[in-house]
Amino acid sequence: MRKTVGVMSGKGGVGKSTAAVNLAVHLSRKGWNTGLLDIDIHGPSIPAMLALSSSRALQDSRGIHPLLYRSMKVMSIGFLLPDKDDALIWRGPLKMKAIEQMVNHTVWGDLDMLVIDAPPGTGDEALSVCQLINDIIGMIIVTTPQNISEIDVRKSITFCRALDIPVLGLLNNMASFACPSCGTSTELFPSGAAKNISNDMQVPILGSLPFDPDIAGSSDQGIPFVEQNIPSANLMKDIMNTIEEKIV
Repeated sequence: MRKTVGVMSGKGGVGKSTAAVNLAVHLSRKGWNTGLLDIDIHGPSIPAMLALSSSRALQDSRGIHPLLYRSMKVMSIGFLLPDKDDALIWRGPLKMKAIEQMVNHTVWGDLDMLVIDAPPGTGDEALSVCQLINDIIGMIIVTTPQNISEIDVRKSITFCRALDIPVLGLLNNMASFACPSCGTSTELFPSGAAKNISNDMQVPILGSLPFDPDIAGSSDQGIPFVEQNIPSANLMKDIMNTIEEKIV
């Protein structure tokens, strides 16, 4: 039976899509038949992160056929646009229809795991996918340590609880910066948002990732970071193992 897990954040730019991609690829590499669904209508970044930006999904009488990254199935609104640079200037009903088509008309086949990359915030898109997919076993919420992220992440947790979706934990991204010359680790943001949220709202911290240019560089090249063999990548693998233990 398929298990569905979501990845969301209160605000953009905190590494949510990076977490979703690497979780899905991690699960696929561990032998799970995995799908990755990108429902960020206005800013789909999954195609670029998997070097699939120039590919387009085929549609036939069976539905929309997901693309493959190795053995992992991937669907994004980016695969349905005539050109990767096209902007979607849509109001709510059109966005909801597109999400419904990707959720209900994608030919996933038999999946063990489906990872959903939700758009930032708690608006129409996130609400729609949570209502359309009634088997979400939990949500991973990505944050960064500064106060402005903490304010929005608290809303994401409240959103999940209002919809009876368990919060599996927080992924604390960009928690520190390791100097490439001397190795000294420096906290970039002093507020400790993840620890505050964890204590106040009783949500576990799944792990912390440093601010590492190699992570951004890997994403820009379309290479999931968990496929790399460097210290930060091994740390990410440890976090993904922790998440895997919670969902299998």
